[in-house]
Amino acid sequence: MRETVEPIVAQELDSLGFDLIELRRAGSKSRPVLEIRIDRRDGSKVTINDCARVSRAVEARLEAGALVTEQYVLEVSSPGADRPLRTASDWRRFVGRRATVTSAMLVGGKQEIEILALDGEEGAEVANVRDAKGVDHLVPLSAITQARLAFHWKR
Repeated sequence: MRETVEPIVAQELDSLGFDLIELRRAGSKSRPVLEIRIDRRDGSKVTINDCARVSRAVEARLEAGALVTEQYVLEVSSPGADRPLRTASDWRRFVGRRATVTSAMLVGGKQEIEILALDGEEGAEVANVRDAKGVDHLVPLSAITQARLAFHWKR
């Protein structure tokens, strides 16, 4: 389902001025859920009205193309506080923030780091990050298997 649905969802979001951050299939066989995380291109926060508008447009597009043949629940939301970092523009946007990163180039394979900068040419970007001990690391984005903004509750 993902291979056929993701390009259609991304195209519909693009026409509405949103970026697809994450697309997941969740739920159960009897109640499948299609979860879509979106972000605004203008940097503003995603609103409930944005989610409703996207939900209506995506649902109409999926049903018109008969891309989803089973009953499903469509959930559209903002990426949340622990949003994934997938593109170089994500890394640039969140310089100065903390992220949890999985990479064989980091001690232990997974660390919470501070994003200091993103350098390099398109397709060969390298993240300059600082670990919890204050040690700086240069990690190519191609060597990062997963990254999400870190979120800590304030007490």
